[in-house]
Amino acid sequence: MSVSDLVPVRPLIGLTTYLEQSSTGVWDVPAAFLPRVYFDSVIRAGGIAVLLPPQPADPDSVGRVLDSLDGLVVTGGKDVDPARYGQAAHPATDEPRPDRDAWEDELLRQAIARELPFLGICRGAQLLNVALGGTLHQHLPDLVGHGGYQAGGGMFNTVDVRVEPESRLHTLFDALAGPHSVPVYHHQSIDALGDGLVVTARTDDGVIQAVELPAVPFGVAVQWHPEQVADDLRLFTGLVRAADRYRTGHNQTRHNQTQHNQTQHNQTQHDQTQHDQTQHDQTRHDQTRHDQTRHDRREPS
Repeated sequence: MSVSDLVPVRPLIGLTTYLEQSSTGVWDVPAAFLPRVYFDSVIRAGGIAVLLPPQPADPDSVGRVLDSLDGLVVTGGKDVDPARYGQAAHPATDEPRPDRDAWEDELLRQAIARELPFLGICRGAQLLNVALGGTLHQHLPDLVGHGGYQAGGGMFNTVDVRVEPESRLHTLFDALAGPHSVPVYHHQSIDALGDGLVVTARTDDGVIQAVELPAVPFGVAVQWHPEQVADDLRLFTGLVRAADRYRTGHNQTRHNQTQHNQTQHNQTQHDQTQHDQTQHDQTRHDQTRHDQTRHDRREPS
């Protein structure tokens, strides 16, 4: 038994990042970054964090990235470009980040297609909804009459959400009864629901706070910020466990494919050997007959 057989293999979890102007010491440059609490949560839940900065979103490149991952976290950040869901920008909507929108949209689409476990957080939940054909409320104060979902100044507010019974989220929260307090910092939310999504949590005023995609083994997205609750890793643990199952199943599939390919290769070699032997035997037979014929012709009458 090798050392690798004794040490559990931790799933690789990709996390999308910001791409913003950043000042660090003497430098003031565009930079890819992500608050540490995101990847710390993944690591503490048992995963290995891999950062995924925005880059050209051609399908082949995205596919190669996802080939190496066991799970995906689509993180928070600036507003999704409303042009993606057919609306003009509200005055309060952020300037679009087309590079990030395109990159994360393609990541989500391909993750869904291959049933890669994923967790959307805040913007990530909104982008998932848009990627599946849904729309967003661009400015919640216009809808609910207050700014309590985004207190400002980088300060998270706390709201109570009610989780739908029998949902995956309900299971992750140990069949939680009654409201669950969560940290929020958002001025937008899901409006028309994307194809295949179901709502699994709301606040009392009806704002959607979580959705799931039942068509995949683990597709959960929340409007709140679970990474801000250091002593509650349930969402991240659920993702990492699902990613581990995905990795195990994926490796088994690859193993079966390797065995299948080896069997085909061996059969091809066997068939080629038989073919070559048959040709060799036929050639010897033909040569023997040819030699015998020449010999017979040389015999005197």
